[in-house]
Amino acid sequence: MKKLIGIIILFLLIGSTIALPVDTLYFKANAAYSNEMYADAAHLYQQIVDKGYESSDLYYNLGNAYFKTNDIPSAILYYEKAKKLRPNDEDINFNLKIANTKIVDKIEPVPELFLKEWWRSLYNMFSANTWAKISIGGFILFFVLLAFYLLSKLMKIRKLAFYSGLVILFFTIFSFTIAYKKYNLVTKQKEAIVFTPTITVKSSPNPNSVDLFVIHEGSKVQIMEKVGDWYEIKIANGSVGWLPGQSIKQI
Repeated sequence: MKKLIGIIILFLLIGSTIALPVDTLYFKANAAYSNEMYADAAHLYQQIVDKGYESSDLYYNLGNAYFKTNDIPSAILYYEKAKKLRPNDEDINFNLKIANTKIVDKIEPVPELFLKEWWRSLYNMFSANTWAKISIGGFILFFVLLAFYLLSKLMKIRKLAFYSGLVILFFTIFSFTIAYKKYNLVTKQKEAIVFTPTITVKSSPNPNSVDLFVIHEGSKVQIMEKVGDWYEIKIANGSVGWLPGQSIKQI
């Protein structure tokens, strides 16, 4: 009986969501999800996203809500958005993996060299913001060690500060480089999710051009170029072609 009353109250709350503060919308979305009202939860989370807010938790929750309503392309889209902000989160990666088992296309990626795979795992260890914070911390520590080197009268301390400073400086430059490259990747390299149930990839940005291959909703593509309303895309196995813009949504 209590649960029924709670659901009735929740329906009344959801019915009055115009111009509500974001924290109130978020609370109502969480409550709707807890009461297994997944479509309402997705609608409320989406309102927050449409207001311009973003966070890994928000995208993750929205992905979960869409997954529960069997909207797999939307679930994958928001899991991917959450992963960009928190690349090593186990829950995000696990749910994204589960969602990808629900789509038609099982595209095998091009094999990578060991060193490239190792670099990618290191690269994705943290987000761009985290790598930037690490580099800032490294710079601060470097100047502290520099002060010890310049001001200390003990040779042992000066030697330790000098060699430790070199190591910290190298690591700081390394982490700053990763932060810069990762920032560029997030801002410049565009990826998207296919939202058309079945669509043929074309050889050029023209509906009358040659058919290359078929792709299905939920598949992730990399955007290479845009011409008018068409996008040149690349899939994980290296195949390239063109899709109309209305068939995809950018991550």
